[in-house]
Amino acid sequence: MLSILLTIWFLHVAAMMSPGANVLLVSQLAASDRARSAMFAALGVTAGAAIWALCAVLGVNAVFQIFPGLRLVLQVAGGLYLIYVASRLCRSGGVTLGSGGPAVSAAAAFRLGFLTNITNPKSALFFGSVFAASFPAEPSTALQAAAVAMIIANALCWHLLLAYLFSRGRVRAAYSRTRGVANRVAATAVGGLGLGLLAATAREAQS
Repeated sequence: MLSILLTIWFLHVAAMMSPGANVLLVSQLAASDRARSAMFAALGVTAGAAIWALCAVLGVNAVFQIFPGLRLVLQVAGGLYLIYVASRLCRSGGVTLGSGGPAVSAAAAFRLGFLTNITNPKSALFFGSVFAASFPAEPSTALQAAAVAMIIANALCWHLLLAYLFSRGRVRAAYSRTRGVANRVAATAVGGLGLGLLAATAREAQS
C-alpha cells in the first residue's frame, strides 16, 4: 500500500509543479499583495482537486469514455472560463482578479480557485489514469480513501506554499516594479491554456 501511495504522490507532485492555471492564479494573487485571497484561492483549488480525485475513484473516467460528449462539453466550458479569467487579468491592470475593488473577498477568491480547477475535466482524466495505473485490480476502500486524502493534502500544501512564497516582500517588490508586464504575461499564459483546451477539444470532436 505504501509503495502505491508513494507512486501516486510522486506523479501528482510532478503534475502540480508544471505551470498551469492553478499555479498562475494563486501566485498572481499572492504577488499582487493579496496573500489572504491567494490562500482562499488555494483552498478552492484544493476543493476542486478533492472532487476530481473522488470522481476518479468512483469511476467518472469510465463515464467520460462511455459519454465522450460530456467530457468535450466540460472542456469547452473550462477553456471559455480560462479565457474569461485572462480577460479579467487584462482589464484589471495588474491590481487584482476581483471585481475591480482593492481586494478579492475570501468567497470570490475561493470561487476563482475552485472554478479554475473544476472546469478542467483533464484533472479527472489525470487522476483516473494515475489511479488505474497504480491501483491493484481490486483496490481496498482503505487504499482508495488514503489516495484521495493524500491528493487533498498535496494540493493544499503545494498551493498554500505558493501563496506564502509569492507573498514575500521581495517577490511583491519585484512584482510591483513589473506589474503591468507580469499581468500581461499571466493573462497571455492563462488565455493560451484556455485556447489550447478549446483547440484540443475541436480536434477531438473532428476525429
